[in-house]
Amino acid sequence: MFNSRDALLVIAALVCAGWVSAQTANPYTGIGRLATPKEVAAWDIDVRPDFKGLPAGAGSVTKGQDVWESKCASCHGIFGESNEVFTPLIGGTTAEDVKTGRVAKLLDPTTGRTMLMKLATVSTLWDYINRAMPWNQPKSLSTEEVYAVTAFLLNLGGVIPEDDVLSDKNIAEVQARMPNRYGMTTQHAMWPGNEFNGSRQPDVRNTACMKNCATEPSVASLLPDFARNAHGNLADQNRGIGAQHGVDTSRPEGQKGVAPAATISPAPVVSAAVALAQKNNCTACHAVDKKILGPSFVDIAKKHAGKTEYLAGKIKSGGSGVWGSIPMPAQGVTDADANAIAAWLAKGAGR
Repeated sequence: MFNSRDALLVIAALVCAGWVSAQTANPYTGIGRLATPKEVAAWDIDVRPDFKGLPAGAGSVTKGQDVWESKCASCHGIFGESNEVFTPLIGGTTAEDVKTGRVAKLLDPTTGRTMLMKLATVSTLWDYINRAMPWNQPKSLSTEEVYAVTAFLLNLGGVIPEDDVLSDKNIAEVQARMPNRYGMTTQHAMWPGNEFNGSRQPDVRNTACMKNCATEPSVASLLPDFARNAHGNLADQNRGIGAQHGVDTSRPEGQKGVAPAATISPAPVVSAAVALAQKNNCTACHAVDKKILGPSFVDIAKKHAGKTEYLAGKIKSGGSGVWGSIPMPAQGVTDADANAIAAWLAKGAGR
């Protein structure tokens, strides 16, 4: 007799057959399989101007200030004013701009542009913070923290009050107060759908130039000598497939193959300690013998020779005021890695 156990077996067999069918429906035979809906959803994290893709959640301005000061201010300043390296995020907008939706100072060619002056949609700000910040640990902020940091920045710009809470429920109301909300048009052919009433007309109407064309290209920019190999040879840091390969930064542009020893020095052998620093993203701000955002490893070694324990503590906890106005945030490295890098620095930071 057909019982419940038999029914369960039949259902399981049908589910398995459907799963196998879904996995074998890949039109490119021999090349992997189709991504599952769950896998696609894991990558589908962008937020559109109509707020499609925005997760449910909320964050207060007060919470945002705490997150900002601990994870963001080291690069962007306590009040979003930044420093000598990063462009200011806040400033240049007025209460009148909030009313009109157009930032008046954008018409002044002598005024520097801040992020909030140019920003048209609050979804862009939320999306960028969510995907790319903090710089040293992107995607590490929780949904509440992203809402909170966004709220804090908007409060600094006078868009929302300091006791406000930004959420997926009221973000459309906040959009209606963005200082430059009318500064971006959707009337162009670059948007593929009709969600924003996009025009089907091309955004440019240039005609092709077929006479008096330049016969020889001229180099407009190149990598300066002092910056070459600051983060290691880029050609060694990219996978060997695909259209984009890393540029060989171990020698000047235009020189291929093995160069004569008299003209180009061989690339230095990277020590285990330097490789460890690269692995932990220390080289995003520090180079061995050149100042980037922070001091060079050699300068640190000279200043703190023999201070292994002190250096390990600084790597873990961060600090400010020792090397200038740019603070170093606390680093999420293991104790073993911090001690190994610190010991290398204490001994002189040799390659």
